Amino acid sequence: MQLYGDERLDYLLTEDMRIIQSPSVFNFSLDAVLLGHFAWVPIQKGNIVDLCTGNAVVPLLLSKKTKGKITGVEIQERLYDMGQRSVEYNGLQDRIELIHGDLKDMPEHFGQHAFEALTCNPPYFQTPKASEKNLNEHLAIARHEIFCTLEDVIRVSSRLVKQGGKAAFVHRPERFLDIVTLMRAYRLEPKRVQFVYPKEGKEANTLLIEGIKDANAGLKILPPLVVYQENNEYTEEMHRILYGE
Repeated sequence: MQLYGDERLDYLLTEDMRIIQSPSVFNFSLDAVLLGHFAWVPIQKGNIVDLCTGNAVVPLLLSKKTKGKITGVEIQERLYDMGQRSVEYNGLQDRIELIHGDLKDMPEHFGQHAFEALTCNPPYFQTPKASEKNLNEHLAIARHEIFCTLEDVIRVSSRLVKQGGKAAFVHRPERFLDIVTLMRAYRLEPKRVQFVYPKEGKEANTLLIEGIKDANAGLKILPPLVVYQENNEYTEEMHRILYGE
């Protein structure tokens, strides 16, 4: 397998899986790991889709907790290529398929209601300000709503999942009301929410939320997840999420 430019082959949490990363193009974040852990109970069969898949980190993580077929969708060709090579390196071509394309085209590509479950780690921020125009193009697209908005993500997600199907997202807490409003508008009833805190006593900086297509109302607020102890070591719960028991 060939690496390009400043790409490197990193361990994906444990030593039994590797992933291609690049500091100038894309490195997966803790948010993606949290999404992979938070997303629904294991699905023994059925189809799963991950939108905004980047270098396929979430599909790779999900392959450990489900026997279902996983599809990742990424609009950036360079990130798609990194993800494709990572899937091949780990020998998961029969479990994970990557699509290079715009998520907004996926309901026509796959057909309506093609998936039992969906995950997405979308761009968090609206169009970059003038002061942010010098951002690396790959990073700018991954972080900002340049090619898709939050509404695009939730509208498409609702069209892709079956009735009773689940959709899980990771985002920023300041968009919580926007997310809930849009999910309900597009028939993804919010069912589970968890706020993630960098340390005890700090404000939440990450939001995990799951909805079910056409479900009855009834929202569970899960216990808060704290990432770091005061000594900057991972908390016990965070360590379990990252590395297992």
